[in-house]
This record gives sequence, structure tokens and C-alpha cells, in this order.
Amino acid sequence: MTGTPRTLAEELRTRTDRGLVGLLRARPDLLNPVPGDVTQLATRAGTRASVVRAVERLDRFVLQTAEALAVAPDPCPYDTLGALMGGDAGDPAVAAELPRAVAELRAQALVWGPDERLRLVRTARELLTPSAAHPSPTGLGPTVAEAMAGMSPGLLQEIIAAAGLPTTHDPVTAVAALTALFSDRDRMAALLDTAPAESVAVLDKLLWGPPYGGVTDRPAPHLQWLLDRGLLIPAGARNVVLPREVALHLRGGRAHHTPEPVPPALSPATERGPQLVDNAAASQAFTALATVEELLKEWDLGGPAVLRAGGMSVRDLKRTATALDTTEQLAAFWLELAYAAGLIASDGEADERFAATPAAEEWLQLPDHARWAALAAGWLAATRAPGIVGTADAKGRALAALGPHLDRSPAPEVRRRALGLLATLPPGSAVPATAVLARLQWERPLRGGAPAAGQAPAAGDGAGAAPGPDPADDLRSRLAHWTLTEAELLGVTGRGALSTPGRTLIDTASDSAAPTPAETTAAATRAAALLAPLLPEPVDHVLLQADLTAVAPGPLRRPLAEALGVLADIESKGGATVYRFTPGSVRRALDAGRSAAELQEFLATHSRTPVPQPLGYLIDDVARKHGQLRIGAAAAYVRCDDDALLSEILADRRAAGLRLRRLAPTVLAAQTSPDQLLDGLRAMGYAPAAESAAGDVLIARADSYRTPPRTAPAPVPDGPPSPDPTLLAAAVRAIRAGDLAATAERKPVHAPAPAPGALPRTTSAETLATMQAAVLTNSALWIGYVNADGAASQRVIAPVRVEGGFVTAYDHTSDEVRTYPLHRITGVAELADDSV
Repeated sequence: MTGTPRTLAEELRTRTDRGLVGLLRARPDLLNPVPGDVTQLATRAGTRASVVRAVERLDRFVLQTAEALAVAPDPCPYDTLGALMGGDAGDPAVAAELPRAVAELRAQALVWGPDERLRLVRTARELLTPSAAHPSPTGLGPTVAEAMAGMSPGLLQEIIAAAGLPTTHDPVTAVAALTALFSDRDRMAALLDTAPAESVAVLDKLLWGPPYGGVTDRPAPHLQWLLDRGLLIPAGARNVVLPREVALHLRGGRAHHTPEPVPPALSPATERGPQLVDNAAASQAFTALATVEELLKEWDLGGPAVLRAGGMSVRDLKRTATALDTTEQLAAFWLELAYAAGLIASDGEADERFAATPAAEEWLQLPDHARWAALAAGWLAATRAPGIVGTADAKGRALAALGPHLDRSPAPEVRRRALGLLATLPPGSAVPATAVLARLQWERPLRGGAPAAGQAPAAGDGAGAAPGPDPADDLRSRLAHWTLTEAELLGVTGRGALSTPGRTLIDTASDSAAPTPAETTAAATRAAALLAPLLPEPVDHVLLQADLTAVAPGPLRRPLAEALGVLADIESKGGATVYRFTPGSVRRALDAGRSAAELQEFLATHSRTPVPQPLGYLIDDVARKHGQLRIGAAAAYVRCDDDALLSEILADRRAAGLRLRRLAPTVLAAQTSPDQLLDGLRAMGYAPAAESAAGDVLIARADSYRTPPRTAPAPVPDGPPSPDPTLLAAAVRAIRAGDLAATAERKPVHAPAPAPGALPRTTSAETLATMQAAVLTNSALWIGYVNADGAASQRVIAPVRVEGGFVTAYDHTSDEVRTYPLHRITGVAELADDSV
């Protein structure tokens, strides 16, 4: 195709396959379904939903360029655009970056045409052009022609006369003359030199927007001077507007107050030793593993109930936070982290409650670095945002932890980008969170909501620039802030800097912001391998002390930790865990089936210090009393060989609620359940043991409660997935082939030519004869075809064989040999010799 493209479709036809692939990769929503030809592609690229999505993904300078094009003449020469972006004085940084911005807009099919005639696609212009209802970030108002539309011809002539222009014979030439005056720097400067100082002050207040102001029924003289000359134009009963041409003159030709061609620097940077950062990250990673493990232990017998609307109640969240010794907000993060990794879920029963999943058992048996990899991979890909727990939804209801409305689809992209920015710094370097947030705001200024418009001030009062969005209220900024906090908690960063495992975590083979789950898991596994040497080695011993405590000098091996957790209570955590032995904890171990001799041997084996005498006495004393009383089911009974002890119990006032009576010298009966009787006697200071119907002691080892098999929650995608290279190549081939079928030149036929885009129409006899002739001459044909579902399409085929009511042909559209029923072919036409 030669000459200047007249439409976006014509320009897309001139692009190389690589150019079309770039467009489809940048805007994957155009691929579903694959466009039938270039015209369909161009039409879809101009739809409002697709344009809005594309505009939201522009960085600040590219967006500013698009906004400048929206207020520029259509079409706009490149030099005019450069003047709008850099001003009359020019800006070297803007001049250097403007070609990149225009190329980006072209690549995404938001701008088309040569440099002499740049055109913003119509939908984008509608979105970005300033209006009273939708102010532009440029702060510019309507043009003189737009603001004066509908103004009486007489008033128009009065305005141009007051501005020192000769009167005209019609409104069109009057508006053109006034526009030319306001666009002429010299004449406009001369006019403003005659303005009262108060009038200039009013223009200064409206200069950077909002351009609208209020006036009274009787404007002050300095306002009337502006209205008389069209420097302010009425915009309603009591409103005025500053015309775009006037504002551009006062601004020195600049469309934006502060063009931002260069992203904000990640500074100031704090340098730390990479090894120091890695050690801090490893310490926090170990703490994260211990916290999730403690959560699973807390829910070992089942977690809290699921609310009717889904999620946990506030009371249960507070209870979990107390158990984890943390705040409710951090407890929500640990809950969501375990949920994203598939370690906890709801059980799905009638009385639904949360519990650990079978996958949690497998996770607990993994090495520490492998367990961290599972948590890191789940966190990085999750779309759930724990930071919004406790905030109100659209209906004013508080969002619950583990609830159904916590998904925020931009979360994975923001996490990767925030960590990616830290990865651009030298190893060990950290920057303030505000620097990261500022860079993300520059890269995606419209993600999470368009800038809020300011209220129109009174023209006689102060008027400044329209306030932009508060970064604290922007979703992407909040997600980035949470990312930096959560990365520190998880050990991806240490002391604010990205750790070596953290760099590997975000290093995937895919260039996409959304790598596949397999790529994320593989990267997490590589990162875990780097973390493994940094984690403390599990120890197999403790240090027993005379004050009935044991100190674990490091993380204990799992069997030792589980056994010691039954025999003693955890008193404090940290680098060294302190366990305390109490009568209750020893009795718990005896209830689990261990004898006093086994407990003494266990401690002697795993202690680097001798078993202290007080601890040995405690174990023997509790064991001597343990099981002396036996509880069974009658309603319930107490059996003891020492009848004096039973007499003592009967005489104790605290036993009144158990309603005991003696059946025999060694047996008491109770009108309560065995469990209540056990608890009652233990509260009185005794150490009874439950027994079975056969008289054997029952071992009270609690069974773990697990949900049925559950998969981790699937992330909610942020729009269509990024297409892979194979799909992109196939889509471009299909679009090219479909375009060939729609635009190829046909030889004239006797039947009337079909309208553009319509299917060819020929009789059955003509279709068959043309097909047979094409087989003999090995030529290509243009056909209309209706499939079994009734969908019509145009195709270019090269017939190979015609027999039995079918034609076998090479289909240029699908790039394969196919067979078509002749009765489904609506018509056929020969192509010109140079069409294929």
C-alpha cells in the first residue's frame, strides 16, 4: 500500500508481523477472539473498554503526551506536539523522551499517522479531551470555538471589536479571528499589556486549572474587562471559563505544569553489606516459618467457625492474634499467607470451620528452605490483599480475614514491580518506601482510579491547580506499601534491601509481569536453595536448668520439638526457646502414654546438662499420683485402692458439684460425665486417669483434625493472560490471511459485485465450474463460507480436488488443507493474478 494511511486499519496493514505481535502483546484483550482481519483488529482497538485499559497502562510521560495530543489540533504535527510538551522555551529532557512516548502510543495503536499528521484514536481523544464534566490533568479548558458555540452573533461582534479586531460578517470568521489573535504571541502580549492588574491576577488563578470560575450577576470591572474581550467566556448562568488558547499563551505554550519525562530516582539509597542483609532476611524467614507452624499447631484440632458470609469473625481474629503474640493486622497476613499456600482452608461441613489441610502435614515434613519456597511462591502469585482486612466494602461491611472479597487482581504485578525496582539497586542497598511508591505512581498513574477533579473556584477568589489523587488512597500505592512490609516479614528483604534469595525469587524466564505458576515455583525453589545455608541448623539437644526450665539453643529437630512441646510449656521464643516444666505439662505427657521412667530417659538423652534434681522430683511426684484415681463410665465412677483418699474426696466441699457417693470402700459413683469428673478432680489438685470398660488406662493423645483435600485459592486474573509467542504468531497469520480474503482484488464476474464485507454470491453450477477450473489451473479463489453453527466468513483457498459434493483445498486463512461441503459455499470469485 502506498501513500498516507487514511484510517487506523490502513496503517495497521502497513505494519510488519513483528509490529502486530507487539500490539497484541501490549494489548492482549484484542486477541479474544482472534480478529478475522485487520479491519476487525482496528475496530476492536478503538472500542472504549480496550482503549481505557490501554491508557491505564501508560506511564506518566506517555500519558501526558496523549493528553497533549487531546488538546492539540487534529491532526497534529510532531513539532506542534513538541511545543505543547516543552513550551516555547523548549526542554531538552522532554525533547529527548518525546520520540519514545510517540513510538509507545503508536505501538499500542492509540496514535496513528505520520509525524506530519499525528492522530489520536477517536475514543482516546474522547476520554482525554477536557470538558466541564471530566476535567483534564492539563488543567486546560475548551477552545474558543467550543466555548463560544451557540453565542449570539451580535455578542461575538462586540467581543472582537473590544479585542481590537475588525468586525466580520458571520460567526465562523469572528471565532477564527479571535482564535488567531489568542494564538499569536506578539498580538496577545500587546493586548494583555493593556489589562488591569486585577484582571491579570484572575487569569493567573485560573491558569493551571481548573479553568472554570464563578461570577456574580454584576461582575467587577476587572472581570468585565476580561469578559468583554473574550479572555473569559461565559459557561452558564454564573460561571466563566478560560479559553484554551489564552491559557496556552500565558503558560508559554506548555500543556502541562510539570512535564515528567524521566521517572523519579530511587533515592536516597542506604548502603548495607549484602551479607548483613541476607542474614537479616534469613532470620526473618525462620521467624515466618515458626509463626505459620505455630498457627497450624493452634488449629491442630480445628480452627474457628466460618461466618455465614465467609471468613473469620473479629473475635476469632483477635484470639488468633493473641495466640501468635502479634497484632490483628499481622495475624491477618499470616492467615492469608497460609491460605495462599494451601495450608489452611474451610472443611466444607455443615457446621463449617477452618482447619489445616492435608497439604499442611506434607509441608511440615519438608526442610525449612523448602517450606519457605512454598510460602514465597504462594505469596508472590496471590491476588488476595491482607492489608484490606477490617476495611469497609462497597456496602459498608467490614472485610473479614479469609473472606471472599479480598482479591485485588493488580496485587501480583505490583509485588513483582516493587521488588523489581529494589532489584535494580546494588546488592545491599535500600531506599525509603516513598521513593518506590513515587516510581510506581509514575509508571502507572491511572491504575487504581483516574485523578480526582477539583472544585471550580470563584473567578474573583483564589484558584490553583486541581488536586491529584492522594497516594494513600491509590490501590497500587497501598499494594506496594503492603508488599514492602510483607516482603520484610517473609524474609524476601532484609533491613529494607532485597536479599540474594529475594532477587532470585523474582528472576523468571518470562519477561511478562505475570509468569506462569510453574515459573514462579521454580524461581522460589532456586531462591530457597540460596536461603538454605543461611538458616540455622536444627539441634538435637536442650539445656536443662535447675529452675524447671529447658533452653533450646536453636531450632529443634521436629521429633524432639514435638515431644518436648507435650512435656513442657513454651515460656518465651526468640533465638533460644525457653520451655518450662509444670505439674500440668508433666501430667499431659503421662496422659499421652509416657511413663515416668521414659520421661526421665528422654530428658537424659536429649540434654547436654544433667537432669536437675527438682525436675526429677517433679516427674516422680506427678507420676506417683497419676492414675491413682481411675475414672470410668457408669454415669461415671471413681476407683481407688486407697479408701482413705476416697474419703478425703467425699469430705471436700469442692466435690459437692460432682454429686459423689460411695458404692464400695474403693469405688465412688458420680452423677456427671467422665470428662466433667476428670476436670473437676484435676481442678481440686488430684491427678486422675481415665480407664476403659476393660479397666485399662486410656491414653489421651489428641488426634489432629484436617480438612478434605483442598487446593490453594486460584488468583483472580487482572484482565486476559499474556499470550505466548506461539499464539501471537498464529494470530498474526490468521489476521493476515483473513485480511487477504477481505481485501484481495477479484476478477470481474457476471453477477453483481458484492458490497464491501459481504459474502460473494454465485449459483451452485457457477461455484462448481469455477472450483473445477481452479483445480486445473492451480489458482486461488475467494469464497464465502457458512459453517455448521451458521457463522459466515470469507476465505482465500487454493482448490486441490472436487468430488462427492466436497472441495479439498489449501486454506490461506487457517494455513492448512481442509475439506468444505459445496452446499455451504455461498459463492466464489477468482482473484487477480497478483493478489496471492
